[in-house]
Amino acid sequence: MFGTESSLSMFLNTLTPKFYVALTGTSSLISGLILIFEWWYFRKYGTSFIEQVSVSHLRPLLGGVDTSSPSNTSASNGDADSSRQSVSECKVWRNPLNLFRGAEYNRYTWVTGREPLTYYDMNLSAQDHQTFFTCDSDHLRPADAIMQKAWRERNPQARITAAHEALDLEECATAYVLLAEEEATTIVEAEKLFKQALKVGEICYRRSQQLQHHGAQYEAQHRRDTNVLVYIKRRLAMCSRKLGRTREAVKMMRDLMKEFPLLSMFNIHENLLESLLELQNYADVQAVLAKYDDISLPKSATICYTAALLKARAVSDKFSPEAASRRGLSTAEMNAVEAIHRAVEFNPHVPKYLLEMKSLILPPEHILKRGDSEAIAYTFFHLQHWKRVEGALNLLHCTWEGMFHEVSVYPKKELPFFILFTAGLCSFTAMLALLTHQFPELMGVFAKAFLSTLFAPLNFIMEKVESILPSSLWHQLTRI
Repeated sequence: MFGTESSLSMFLNTLTPKFYVALTGTSSLISGLILIFEWWYFRKYGTSFIEQVSVSHLRPLLGGVDTSSPSNTSASNGDADSSRQSVSECKVWRNPLNLFRGAEYNRYTWVTGREPLTYYDMNLSAQDHQTFFTCDSDHLRPADAIMQKAWRERNPQARITAAHEALDLEECATAYVLLAEEEATTIVEAEKLFKQALKVGEICYRRSQQLQHHGAQYEAQHRRDTNVLVYIKRRLAMCSRKLGRTREAVKMMRDLMKEFPLLSMFNIHENLLESLLELQNYADVQAVLAKYDDISLPKSATICYTAALLKARAVSDKFSPEAASRRGLSTAEMNAVEAIHRAVEFNPHVPKYLLEMKSLILPPEHILKRGDSEAIAYTFFHLQHWKRVEGALNLLHCTWEGMFHEVSVYPKKELPFFILFTAGLCSFTAMLALLTHQFPELMGVFAKAFLSTLFAPLNFIMEKVESILPSSLWHQLTRI
């Protein structure tokens, strides 16, 4: 034991001030390089590299579950509680009103020669498709096995070719879905393909519904068939909405929500709200809001700004900033202003798009809650509804510019912990290197004292262990 202490003491005494200068200087350089890389990665991707690696690779090894991915939110009717819990923690959501790739997004490509969607967005969609439209037993049916590979394909033409191959073997609902989404060049063509998919999907759903309690494999099949059926019916309702059959679309959405009331992660109510606004059926819009504008459910720009629009509609046609400043706000006007405040606080990016201060682009297939992408998606479909209500945009402009323009920076992008940590580490080690270079003898004394203090608890424990154990046993352990 005393030999170990003397060896440690001798080692510390042999360390020269140059060693401490080199040690602190190297530590400062390495932490500085990490800080530069972390900052660059954060500016480019909006997240910390160290945090992302730890969440993606270390958490699964430690038994954690990542709930931030939208692909993890699929659940059957019986899994509603756990699904709602994971959904409420999501940051990136699938856009409930996303456009059709073949019939809508590709128009932009035809005109400009550019891709309308980012690789990141399409990769998230591929993950969604694999989660919703596949299951572990797909290898038992040749068509489903082909489609399982098709959803993983990056090349659109390869996916379309695979879908046709699947249909050559047998009727396959997901193959029709892929063709409707990506090959159909008009909404009419897409609707025809979705109707074919519906026939096949309903047969598969009824079959798996009868067998779902026979084992985990059948339960997984039923969950997949449920997701496929809900997706098809929802897209058919969206086709009706885009083709001008809005009342038919509303009926289809209401029936779908009654048939599958627990699948809230699909956010079908946002499609219903937009269609009801198009019909100017504001009473039904209020009824839907009363059900879904609940504190236990995740909010969205659609819910918050639609609630603000209804409140603004009651007063906006007669609202005058000059008159309001003279006489004060009435109760109804105050309610409207507060509703706009709440909406802007939830997503402050929306007003600039609604007021056409920023130009719109095609909405993405996935949106970041409270972010710019959600503002684009909301405004793309709802700007017409705000314009239809006389004075609503004027009230929004007055309220937003007068009271929120300067302070609404939420959600401010806060620096990740690891950037702050590496910045502090870099500054601390740089200061140590400078002090060690300027006062080598003094810093050497401090370093030796620090190391001695650091090892003091270990030495204390070793002394206690030595006093308890027989000397012969301790001798044998030290030899090992």
